Amino acid sequence: MKTILVVDDNKINLAMARNVLSDTYNVVPVLKGEQALVFLENNSCDLVLLGIMMPEMDGFEVYGKLRKIPGCENLPVIFLTADNNVDTETRCFNEGAVDFITKPFIAEVMISRISRALELEDLRKSLTNKLNQKIKEVSDIKKSDKDALTGLWNRAYTEKMVNTILENGGKGTLFMIDMDNFKAINDNFGHLAGDETLKMFADTMKEFSKSDDILCRIGGDEFIMFIKDTVSRSEISNLATDMIQDLVKKIQAKKFDTNTSVSIGISQAPQDAETFEKLYRNGDKALYYVKQNGKNSFHFYADNIREDSERTGRTVDINYLREVMNRADSGRGAYLMDIEAFPHVYRFIRRFVERSDREIQTVLFTVQNDEESSKMDLALSLLEKSIYTSLRRSDICTRYSGKQIVVILLNANEEDGIAISERIIDHFNQLYEGRHPEIVYDIAAFDRTELAGKKVIIKGGEN
Repeated sequence: MKTILVVDDNKINLAMARNVLSDTYNVVPVLKGEQALVFLENNSCDLVLLGIMMPEMDGFEVYGKLRKIPGCENLPVIFLTADNNVDTETRCFNEGAVDFITKPFIAEVMISRISRALELEDLRKSLTNKLNQKIKEVSDIKKSDKDALTGLWNRAYTEKMVNTILENGGKGTLFMIDMDNFKAINDNFGHLAGDETLKMFADTMKEFSKSDDILCRIGGDEFIMFIKDTVSRSEISNLATDMIQDLVKKIQAKKFDTNTSVSIGISQAPQDAETFEKLYRNGDKALYYVKQNGKNSFHFYADNIREDSERTGRTVDINYLREVMNRADSGRGAYLMDIEAFPHVYRFIRRFVERSDREIQTVLFTVQNDEESSKMDLALSLLEKSIYTSLRRSDICTRYSGKQIVVILLNANEEDGIAISERIIDHFNQLYEGRHPEIVYDIAAFDRTELAGKKVIIKGGEN
């Protein structure tokens, strides 16, 4: 039962308040403000009904003093007044009272206002407790050495532990691990699916590690595995290969269709570095090599050093350099590239457009199919093939997601873009056997910031 302290110098008012409220609340009546303050210093209550006009100490003075009593800072107070003056009511609220009740009391009004005030106080306490709990949880996470989502160590703790091992003459291998195309999972399937994938990968790292290895989530989709002691290069290679293959299988089992895979850069102590910071930096360089050479693989930083050493002191002429650079592009159709590198080319083309009068079109193809993912993947692959064979070597395309492909058409106006897009669709229809899916493409001039051009829909049907 909640306790209500009633403070009023009129005994009749106190008796009336007790009669109205005693069936529902524990009522404590006092005649003077000083008595109320003494009670609150030694007892607790849930609400105070406080008369304003009292001898020796009026209600406003009592209110100011009770707020200084520990535990009474937020105690709800309802003023009791026989004064209906607007200024008095305004002062009641300005002082911080939750409400006021006029005298003589009307039982129903008194009960209603007290009930509402107590409900609001219960809500305030509940919200305050939840807020304090969240603040504590965030504080605990910040103080903790563990990543909240995966349970792996954080970077600060990992750096400390690895440096301790190395300073004591220990050896080890550091894996810099990054999930390729992870953003597509968040974009297409939601952040909960992304979080589950990160936790799944953390569990995969645990499966492929020893109890004394150090596993870390740096942040986002970046991880570290530090393998203690001397391990042969072949064992490291096998471990990296098995871990990559295992994760890819698990992602494929979830049918995300986002081409998500894993890239690993490998640096070793003491041969590559003798501190965590240098190991991290060198592992990141090896990881960058993987990212620039197809992803879904691993690379040793030591191989970077060997390749750099082999090039040291060697010079080539411009014709040889052009030949080497052209070896990577032997195709006859459009230039296919990965979405990770596509923004760099896109920005370069935008700069080119700003400095020339060339017309360039951007086309976004979308495969709309509610069927199983295997057919969706087949449709996207055939569409990609149609684009590759239908375009010129100067055109560029990339698979944006499991449903969309972006194409940049150089030296093409809007009419050219529509004609080329329709030719691609026709070629796709010839390749796809049976009922083909609906395909939508948007086309816009390259100098626009949004794909707001023409939209064409090709209905699904039998070829």
